[in-house]
Amino acid sequence: MLTAVERKIEQFIIDLDDKEVSALYAKLPHGKRLRAKLILSIAGTSLLVVKTAAIVEMIHAASLLHDDVIDDADTRRAKPSLNALYGNKTAIMLGDILYSKGLFELTNISTDVASIISHAVMQLSLGELKDVSLSKSFNSNKSIYLAMIYQKTASLMEASAGAAALLSGKDKVAYMTYGRNLGMAFQMIDDLLDITTDSQTLGKPALHDFEEGKTTLPYIYLYEAMDSVEQQKLQSLHGKALNSEEQAWIKEMMYDKAVIQRAFDEAKVLVEEAITLMNARGESALSGIAMAMIEREF
Repeated sequence: MLTAVERKIEQFIIDLDDKEVSALYAKLPHGKRLRAKLILSIAGTSLLVVKTAAIVEMIHAASLLHDDVIDDADTRRAKPSLNALYGNKTAIMLGDILYSKGLFELTNISTDVASIISHAVMQLSLGELKDVSLSKSFNSNKSIYLAMIYQKTASLMEASAGAAALLSGKDKVAYMTYGRNLGMAFQMIDDLLDITTDSQTLGKPALHDFEEGKTTLPYIYLYEAMDSVEQQKLQSLHGKALNSEEQAWIKEMMYDKAVIQRAFDEAKVLVEEAITLMNARGESALSGIAMAMIEREF
C-alpha cells in the first residue's frame, strides 16, 4: 500500500497548484518510507491512515531538506541534494512548504493525531538546533547525544507509531515506546554506517559526520577508551577535513578498542526490546521492521 501513500503525497503537492513546487518535489529521492510502513503496519490501509502516512513522509522530507542545508550536504542518497542543485534558499522554502502543507492536512485527520505529530515536528526542530550547537566542539557526553538523537530522529518515529495506534484503537504507550526504540536504534546504526561503509555505498563521503563536527556514539565511546594523548589527537581532528591517514587512524582505533561492536550492541538492545514488545501483541510485521534495523550492512 505504499503506492497509495505515494499517490496521496502527489495529490497533496498537486493541491498546491504550483508548477515549480511540483517540479522540485519530483527531484527528491523517496527513500525507504519507513515511517509510512510503520503507520500502515500498525493501523491498516484506510484512507485516513494513508493520509496520515503521507503527511508524515512530507514532514520527514521537509526535515531532510533543512538538514542538508545545515550540513552543506552535496548529496542525498547518492544523488545531488536539492540545495546543491538549486541553492539553499530554494531548498529551505520547499521544506517550509512541505511542513506547512503537512500540518495543514493534519487538521483533517483528528485533533489527537494532529497534536502528537505536530509536537514531534517541534521536537525534531529542537533536535536539529541542538545538533548544530553540539557541532561547535567535541562532545563527550553520551546523555546529551542521546537526547539530541531522540529529538532529531526518534521523536517523529515515535509519533508515527503513536498516531497509528490512535487511529486503530491500540495501546498508544506501547506503540510509542516501540517507535522511540526504533528511531534511536536507526540513528545509532546510521552513525555507525558513516564510519564503516565506503563512500560509494553510503552515498556521501565516509566519516562525513565527524568532519562536520558531529560527535556520534562511536566517537564518544572511542574517547572514553583512549589515553590522554590519543584523546588530544582525536579532538584535534574534530570538525576538519581528514586526509586518508587520519581517516585510517580513526577507523583503526575504532576497531582496536571494540567501539563499533559496543555501539552496535547498544542499538541491538533497543531493537530487541521493541521486538519483544511487538511479539507480545502478535505484531510480527513490526518485529520484522525492527529486525531490519540491525541487519543493515555495516
